[in-house]
Amino acid sequence: MLYFKRYSNDNQDFKELVALLDADLALRDGSENTFYAQFNGIEQLKNCVVFYANEICVACGAFKEFNKDSVEIKRMYVQPDYRGKGIASKVLVVLEEWAKELNYSHTVLETGLRQPEAIALYKKNNYQVTENYPPYEKMENSVCFRKEL
Repeated sequence: MLYFKRYSNDNQDFKELVALLDADLALRDGSENTFYAQFNGIEQLKNCVVFYANEICVACGAFKEFNKDSVEIKRMYVQPDYRGKGIASKVLVVLEEWAKELNYSHTVLETGLRQPEAIALYKKNNYQVTENYPPYEKMENSVCFRKEL
């Protein structure tokens, strides 16, 4: 059975999934990883979700305020054995619904060209490619998205 729980950044399951995400991104981004890592800390994340399958933590995501009207989706990750089952889309929906509860009108996010599965996920979920926002505006690998809620 798949279910989720809302947490803040101090949840141990969330931290463990983020560590796996960070290891994956370090491999994908190579020498650019140091640049991206500085913006991927979890200290500012107060709105985090963890998905579980039969008590096993399998996916996570979070958001933080981007401006008074929007949140930035962060730290999206699904364990490899659970990919291709629609879980990432469910994580997005839960985050979007939570942001709406808090009266935000849209989301933004950044991902990289070396994560084609992430780009496909966001496009499938009606995210629109937008101009790269700071601090990613000069990063050729970055792809930024926006979605109205």
